Amino acid sequence: MPSLNALWRGAHHSPPRAVTLVTSLPRRLCPAASGKALARGQLPQRSLLSVGVLLVCAAALAPVVGLTWFALSGAGIESLGLGEEGPLQVSNTLGLVVLVGALAAGLGTGTGWLTARCEFPGRRLLRVAQLLPLATPSYLLAATLIDLGSRFGYRIYGFSPTLAVMVLSTYSYVFLLSTESFSVSGKRQLEACRSLGVGPWGSFWRVALPMALPSIGAGVALTGMEVVNELGAVQLLGVPTLSSGILMRWQQEGDPQAAVALALMALVIVGLLVGAERTLRRRSRCWTISAGREPEQRWTLQGHQRWLSQLFCLTPPLLSLGLPLVWAAFSWDQLQGEDSAELLELGLRSFGLALVAAVLTVIVSLVLSIAKRWIPNAGIRRLSFAAGLGYAIPGTVLALALMLIGGPLALAPLLLLAWGYVDRFLAVSKGGLDAALERIPPSVDEAATSLGQGWGGVLQRIHLPLLRGPLLMGSLLVFVDTVKELPLTFALRPFDFDTLAVRVYQYASDERVGAALIPALLILSLGLIAAAALIPSLERLEQR
Repeated sequence: MPSLNALWRGAHHSPPRAVTLVTSLPRRLCPAASGKALARGQLPQRSLLSVGVLLVCAAALAPVVGLTWFALSGAGIESLGLGEEGPLQVSNTLGLVVLVGALAAGLGTGTGWLTARCEFPGRRLLRVAQLLPLATPSYLLAATLIDLGSRFGYRIYGFSPTLAVMVLSTYSYVFLLSTESFSVSGKRQLEACRSLGVGPWGSFWRVALPMALPSIGAGVALTGMEVVNELGAVQLLGVPTLSSGILMRWQQEGDPQAAVALALMALVIVGLLVGAERTLRRRSRCWTISAGREPEQRWTLQGHQRWLSQLFCLTPPLLSLGLPLVWAAFSWDQLQGEDSAELLELGLRSFGLALVAAVLTVIVSLVLSIAKRWIPNAGIRRLSFAAGLGYAIPGTVLALALMLIGGPLALAPLLLLAWGYVDRFLAVSKGGLDAALERIPPSVDEAATSLGQGWGGVLQRIHLPLLRGPLLMGSLLVFVDTVKELPLTFALRPFDFDTLAVRVYQYASDERVGAALIPALLILSLGLIAAAALIPSLERLEQR
């Protein structure tokens, strides 16, 4: 869930001056910034940690390097071609990126402003409800719409339904970043607007929106990454995109050169989105002077504005979660005769893969986060950052790159699948650990090292107990994201080794509604757990 990682990183608002003074201590006191503070006997330990970071970064960056090498080797880059359907797949992908981004920006920004700065009945509950779309995978929502449409005599197919599904599945990313910006930025300016008699919409257009544009833009970039990664919904609704084209050229047509050409095109689009996101995040940094724990001032909506705001905030989560529940109610009578043993096997496979992915990802992210704190090397820090960019690589592109690497080495498909999960979801876990470590005063590390403890002792006795919450949260988010992941699992799984996500997609493609119901509800339940894990973050924003 490239989206979940966005909340971990936040909008990078700078801390108050008191916190800035504390975090400036490492260059004098913390062993992470001063090699002199380390005893000679600890230097080999730090070297060992550096080697671990280099190995992790090499494994994380190897897929992109391997894909580029394959493109440049052999017949050369001139042999790469998009094929007959390539231009259509590129244009559909770009069209979805632009239109989904625009609609998600409007929907996410509107709900973010209303729930952060306006007061109306049910506001708190509706603010939490904006997280519910994260629980519904886009391929499940697409399958739901197709089946419900057929029951009422409608054929749901093509670009427009795909656009609606992707907007409902991704607008929460814009909401999370915009509501954070509206909650912490421009309080003094908005209070001035209130004192001058400017209403909520005038304050929104004149003050709040210009200040929040960088955060909104970063959220739009994240929605674009999700669109490029999408596989199940676009195939079910019959829209050729780069993700589906890569899989078709690679597995069905046996044309790796064409698949690599499409993969490189997808990487170019994603690279532009990543660059835009990073630039906008840097521009969103600002300093906020707070007068203390004063009661939050919000505009109280009256009359038609109140119920229109309720309707606007209620409709997206109601559609994204309500439609699958309505579909389940209509399809419940079709459950008879389904093989419970096969369902149990699918659940165990999904659980096992997700558990392995969660454990490996947390271990790897812990190594990178600790190294970022303890090793005063700019190169290591840049490599650590680059290793966390796997969330931006589409699943089909990552799968193709891993197959190009694993094929000559005869690596087992399950090993490649675990590698892909760790690479893709590393940022989900690492972002939370980085944020938690930044909150631990450097003087704690200094006190431990002055007593003769190396980084291993500090990690075991100090950091791990303090990081118990972020470690559990990161494990949960990676676990749920792995269960929902379709492109990577569908492309790399061994023969006759399906998971819940793959089986839901296959059943939906075959119009076997009854068979898909229970796996879909299991995935939906796990997605609700992940959405619930983000509620404390919204509550902290509410208290600012």
